[in-house]
Amino acid sequence: MKQSKLSHYNKAGAASMVDVSAKALTSRSAIARAFVAMPPEVLEALPRNKKGDPFEVARIAGISAAKKTWELIPLCHQLPLSHVALDFHRDAAGIEILASARTVAQTGVEMEAMTAAAIAALTIYDMTKALSKSIEIREIYLMEKRGGKSGTFQRAFDK
Repeated sequence: MKQSKLSHYNKAGAASMVDVSAKALTSRSAIARAFVAMPPEVLEALPRNKKGDPFEVARIAGISAAKKTWELIPLCHQLPLSHVALDFHRDAAGIEILASARTVAQTGVEMEAMTAAAIAALTIYDMTKALSKSIEIREIYLMEKRGGKSGTFQRAFDK
């Protein structure tokens, strides 16, 4: 897809926040995913983690991060988030994190969902790093977004 101009630069070539003031308020949502790969012995030790429950700490960290995305990513808009949620799913290779965000605003919440997933993954790493230094954070990506001018996006996966 060719773009005629870069949206985050002004005519003089300086970085610039996109002006969304003329856009209508619409319902928008996004879901992002992150994966924390860890050895089986770390997964088995999670219920007895000496630092506490990594999932509940990561849930709070992810929600807090989504609310601060505009402070972390330089050209993001501050959004009135209607909802942020994080879900954690264990499998034999590690922890899948799904972060969702919703708003009624003039711009989307993809970055808020992605930030929530990334910070939740970092928090799980922090809560479990004493058990193994081989833990990896992988595959942070947008799974779905709804609303706005570009409509709906759903990641296609090879089956």
